[in-house]
Amino acid sequence: MNKLEIACFNLESAVIAHQNGADRVELCEGIEVGGTTPNFEVTTKVRQLIDIDLNVMIRPRGGDFVYSDTEFEQMKLEITEFKKLYINGFVFGILDENNNIDVKRNTELVDLAKPFPCTFHRAFDEIINFEQALEDVISCGFSTILTSGTHSNVMDGIDVLKKLVLRAQNRITIMPGGGLRSTNINHVQEITQATFYHSSAITDGTLIANPEEIFKLKSNLK
Repeated sequence: MNKLEIACFNLESAVIAHQNGADRVELCEGIEVGGTTPNFEVTTKVRQLIDIDLNVMIRPRGGDFVYSDTEFEQMKLEITEFKKLYINGFVFGILDENNNIDVKRNTELVDLAKPFPCTFHRAFDEIINFEQALEDVISCGFSTILTSGTHSNVMDGIDVLKKLVLRAQNRITIMPGGGLRSTNINHVQEITQATFYHSSAITDGTLIANPEEIFKLKSNLK
């Protein structure tokens, strides 16, 4: 059965996701910049209250995905600390100054995160050559790519998403996300044939996930 991940920006949303059928929570802060590393104490509470998979975003700031040496060291420290909380995986992505995948740094973080799987997040949508980027991300050891198909949302990027799923050939999971809602998830699924989907399920302008939307998203997955 296809699965659903909910991006949660607070404890309440994580609990709502758990209660309404989500398969996994991606925990982060900073919704206004697309997600940053969550608070350690909040993550601890989330882990205590939910028993579905919990992935943690590792992103030191908003803006681009080219990081200084200091920021890179911070990311390594955060991974080391979050591993102690019995989370289930990490979400991050580093680009070089030409917006290509920084294979060296990403590989180092993936290795540090082991045995936990890693998702390359929507930094992927900043790249130009998605075919080469796909191969680079696979070579780093990531298990999943969260992407809207190099566009601002899944509907605009749906053709690229379809190509990514085909080119991945089960070597890595392509997870559509970005503007994914219960109203379009059936269409995205039909076209892309992806098996894991990502949404914040925020529908009313607040920071809280909508329980009805989560239920509909999950129910609409075939």
